[in-house]
Amino acid sequence: MQLAEKLVLKRQRHLKWAAFDALEEFLMVLCGISLLGFSTSVAFDILTRTIGHPWLWLQEVTSAFFIYGIFIGAAVATRRNDHLYLTAVAEAMHGRSRLVVEVFVRIVMLAVASCLVYFGYINFLRGFGSFRMPSMTPIASLYVAIPICGALIALFTIEQLVNGCRNGFDHPEPPAPEAGTETLDFSATEPGRIS
Repeated sequence: MQLAEKLVLKRQRHLKWAAFDALEEFLMVLCGISLLGFSTSVAFDILTRTIGHPWLWLQEVTSAFFIYGIFIGAAVATRRNDHLYLTAVAEAMHGRSRLVVEVFVRIVMLAVASCLVYFGYINFLRGFGSFRMPSMTPIASLYVAIPICGALIALFTIEQLVNGCRNGFDHPEPPAPEAGTETLDFSATEPGRIS
């Protein structure tokens, strides 16, 4: 199984364009790198402080991995419908009422995404006047994650709006097979023969 097949969620394919699957895969890899980097830098920070020789720059690395992981994760979770989404309310409805609720939720998400882009960009520009210690890196290097996250959330929300209005939001998902069980396909076999 290829990496893309493991990282790109197959659920709710009727709301997704295949052209964005590579972007979802890339964002999932970045999330994994951020999580690994955050965990590793925290472990080294604890270790170096315990032995009495702290590496002060590790706190900067830790915060960078944490912030980028949060904002990249929020963007990819939007595409996967795992975040910023009122699933319980919408999935309980059908027909026109479901369409109205789904569109309303995504319009709210677009409003939030536009605030992230606009105000995040303002913070990014202001971040060139503040610096992180001890590296003296402008804090704008962290703030840039906010407008990028907003742009990705807006992109994925528009994708879902277009596909949901075109294909409908209400598509039942096929039941997942239980762990440890295999499914048999009898469609291509002769009667009485199991392949």
